[in-house]
Amino acid sequence: MTSLRYPGRRVCVVLLTGLGDVVNGLPLVNALKDHDPSLHITWVVEPMASVMLRPHPSVDDVVVYRRRQGARGVWELARELRRRRFDVTLNLNVYTKSVWPTLLSRARHRVGFDRARTFEGVWLAANHHLEPRPRGHTVDMFMEFAAHLGVPVPAAPEWRIRFTDEERREQAEFFVGMDRPVAAVVPASAIHRKDWLPDRWARVADALEGDFGFRVVLMGGRGERETRIAREIEEMARVRPLSAMGDPIRRMAWMLERSALVLAPDTGPLHIARALDVPVVGLYGHTNPWRAGPYRRYQDLWVDRYTEPGEEPDPSGFAPKRGRMEQITVDDMLERVQRAVDRYGVLRPPEERP
Repeated sequence: MTSLRYPGRRVCVVLLTGLGDVVNGLPLVNALKDHDPSLHITWVVEPMASVMLRPHPSVDDVVVYRRRQGARGVWELARELRRRRFDVTLNLNVYTKSVWPTLLSRARHRVGFDRARTFEGVWLAANHHLEPRPRGHTVDMFMEFAAHLGVPVPAAPEWRIRFTDEERREQAEFFVGMDRPVAAVVPASAIHRKDWLPDRWARVADALEGDFGFRVVLMGGRGERETRIAREIEEMARVRPLSAMGDPIRRMAWMLERSALVLAPDTGPLHIARALDVPVVGLYGHTNPWRAGPYRRYQDLWVDRYTEPGEEPDPSGFAPKRGRMEQITVDDMLERVQRAVDRYGVLRPPEERP
């Protein structure tokens, strides 16, 4: 008999996207496995983010939901879930897209957020709900599911991202020719209002190369907007950055792991960097860093233009704020880079960093 609040050992986690959310769901499945290694955990996820779950030591099975295929995607999802049996389903999403996976799991016990924290009637797909409370950081909200199930919440959550032997070989080959610490710049996100300005990125890239001694590598998605922004940065910078734009997500992840510093707006690679414990300078104006920033680390490296001057940080703040990213200056960024050098030793060899 399982030690969870509800009987059974087969757990279905519904957390579809985005990449940062899926990465921030990893501490929950680690806590579940640590509590009871016999649990069998299946994760329902959309294609893009699924690569971060293969492989992962706490995820036994991955079901990919091709939601953009419409009715066909739902039919294929239903077929896959019929092949499996679940005792408990945890719906970590708050939007309508999670309703089908939750219901089609056919679990007797379906746990979701309370009504106030969900949208579009999603709470109706669950028959057990978390206690009502204000929104908080994404990791903290996900860990509420552990507490609800009677699983101890660790004081220091872990992500445990693993790379294959082949990925380690590729990583070693990529970095063997790097004679300087790498500063990874992620210039664009999936939502254009979260992005910073290309000319300012170019000036930061020049300072990283010329004043600090980093080698700048541009990383990010392969979409038209992301590649256009990266191209503009390359053209405006005095020292042309290396470009790894459009590389597969797992390749980007192992590049981030070996980077000395990461600079990014609120986007998935930022959370991968945090999960790998790489110092990250986060740019926040459109979204709330106390809700969506690197979890419990590197707050001193954030540029926070979301929180009003003199206002106490409030992780329950959910509404985006327009026009705030433009308030971030080049000097703001370079001051955070200097902090990373002084406090985290990012220009030193890895074995000499604090």
